[in-house]
Amino acid sequence: MKVLIVCLLSLRFLHAEEIRDAVETKSGISYYGEAALQGADDYQKSQCKLDIRHPVGKTGFPTLVWFHGGGLTSGERYFLDLEDSGIAVVTASYRLSPKGKLPEFIEDAAAATAWTMEHIAEYGGDPEKVFVSGHSAGGYLALMLGMDAKWLAKHGVSNMDLAGLIPVSAQVTTHFHVKELLGNKNDGLVPSIDDFAPLHFVSKDLPPICVITGDRKIEFPSRVEENEFFASTLKNLKHPSVEFHEMPNVDHGAAGKMSGSIVADYINRKSKP
Repeated sequence: MKVLIVCLLSLRFLHAEEIRDAVETKSGISYYGEAALQGADDYQKSQCKLDIRHPVGKTGFPTLVWFHGGGLTSGERYFLDLEDSGIAVVTASYRLSPKGKLPEFIEDAAAATAWTMEHIAEYGGDPEKVFVSGHSAGGYLALMLGMDAKWLAKHGVSNMDLAGLIPVSAQVTTHFHVKELLGNKNDGLVPSIDDFAPLHFVSKDLPPICVITGDRKIEFPSRVEENEFFASTLKNLKHPSVEFHEMPNVDHGAAGKMSGSIVADYINRKSKP
């Protein structure tokens, strides 16, 4: 019996080693090329980096570009846990206010996404299966670059080439900090819809969209209702692929890391031939 237990534990250990060996991580990659960084300040050079974690020994896998939250003023990049789903994850930092000026954080998110679309094949990924997501402010950035075509167009990329947008607890009206930067002195909960609001660009002609929020009873005020209206508007405009997920018993802060299983399931469903 002892020998059997030892053998089983050894097999379990080897299996765990195989899982760890099945992915590779590279960190601190600049997503702006040398030409783009000519004349750039030290903050842009140090902040505009990404990390990539991708399957090894496989090809054609989908990729998630993930942006952290923090109100556009704080936060650090981290890998969303997609639970050994075979999906690559690119996590990118971006310039934060006040060092970063409007609209540099959107420009950075677009540059990181364009880099991924251009380079993911070098790691074995399929450039036609790039999804963009993020939590809170990161979800706002994902929607801005995915819905307003001009941000990716600067890099010679179409937003319609994205496989999907997956905002998690994102602000879909103009972000409250952007409103502050624009001199809007209204209470942050008073909605505004201008060129810096994803809702301003709502249309049936957009990539597939999966909207995820926490539980409306404990989420950021009005955040679930705002996203529900966003999803409903897309559907009413006959957008062909819209989903809405409200995670029970999950508050705003936890929504990002708790969304991994929904995100992975959505990407794998959308990536099937």
